[in-house]
Amino acid sequence: MNEPVIDLTAISAVVFDTDGVVTDTARGHAAAWKHVFDAFLRGRSAPFDIRDDYLRHVDGRPRLDGIRTFLAARGITVPEGSPDDEPGAPTVHGLGLAKDRLFMEQVDKYGVAAFPAAVALLHELRHRGARTAAVSASLHGRKLVGSAGVMHLFDLMVDGNDAALLNLPGTPDPGLFLEAARRLDLPAAKVAVVVSALPGIEAGGKGGFGLVIAVNAGNGGDRGVVPELGEIEVRGRVLPLTS
Repeated sequence: MNEPVIDLTAISAVVFDTDGVVTDTARGHAAAWKHVFDAFLRGRSAPFDIRDDYLRHVDGRPRLDGIRTFLAARGITVPEGSPDDEPGAPTVHGLGLAKDRLFMEQVDKYGVAAFPAAVALLHELRHRGARTAAVSASLHGRKLVGSAGVMHLFDLMVDGNDAALLNLPGTPDPGLFLEAARRLDLPAAKVAVVVSALPGIEAGGKGGFGLVIAVNAGNGGDRGVVPELGEIEVRGRVLPLTS
């Protein structure tokens, strides 16, 4: 299969999902989910599969949607609860709060790394005159990208706080990506999206974007799955030199 090409004669901006694409956080998310779900599932169901269950049901979705989707796949129903629940309580909110606390403890302790290939691609795009945006379903999206030291490489970011404020559904709905395109003042057809999670791939297809590139995803069909961002070629515009 040919390497994906971002042609800046046709594409004016690139919107990046962050987890697993720009920031090396997917493994931390998966480990936190396994810790929380395994404690809950003990005596109820088989343990959480850190790869298959994470990719199928949780990755790329807003936290509470991931809980609902995973538990539904296991035939388990729990009350919704509320944001005031004790972390770890057997409710959607309680499980979500436990995962959030565990994950952010790890972030605060160890920080967040950006993938070098992602940083290189972002520099290349901006050098050539493309605009860039970051998208994250996480309420901590800005903190994570900031902690990785790459916020300056994006013109804007849309995260879980924006989604809550605007009542945008999570992926596989394309709402977050379309909101980024709207803020860039560009039609979806002039925007490329780079994703890793399966719901993100589906969202990119539904949104009518000019290009959808899946990075290291298990099943991206024919839409340009690549092992890492270093496989992507950029062609087209370059900013004029200034005196």
